[in-house]
Amino acid sequence: MTLPSHADSIYIERSPADLYAMVSDVTRMGEWSPVTKAGRWDDGATAEVGAWFFGRNETPDATWETRCQIVAADPGREFAFVTLGTVARWGYSFEATGAGTTVTESWEFLPGGIDFFRERFGDDADRQIDERLERARTGIPQTLAELKAVAESTG
Repeated sequence: MTLPSHADSIYIERSPADLYAMVSDVTRMGEWSPVTKAGRWDDGATAEVGAWFFGRNETPDATWETRCQIVAADPGREFAFVTLGTVARWGYSFEATGAGTTVTESWEFLPGGIDFFRERFGDDADRQIDERLERARTGIPQTLAELKAVAESTG
């Protein structure tokens, strides 16, 4: 089975270090994400591998919190986390390009996510997974566009 995934990139006129600092501050996610409206660290946690945080998500049909674990924290290069520690990997990579940065946001469903969705949703799991893929396909370009707007307006 091919695991669902999606990625997209955008050029932003800010340094990789600046953009990494923005994205790795999970309390700011609501400024650019169409679904994640807020983030909060576990007590004492910071943007380092192994740290946990909660993201508060909203769609027209539901509001929920998801606990996430940081799996990559390389300032100016990559920031990534896995929802519920096993379900899906969200990542941001930063590549210096000219006077700015190419930012790539990626999403990949993990084998543990398939198992989790089959257990949680039963016969509706495939539809639920397809819905998450479509949300990534539409949400990633929106997130990147908003990140660009915020980053370039506060440069």
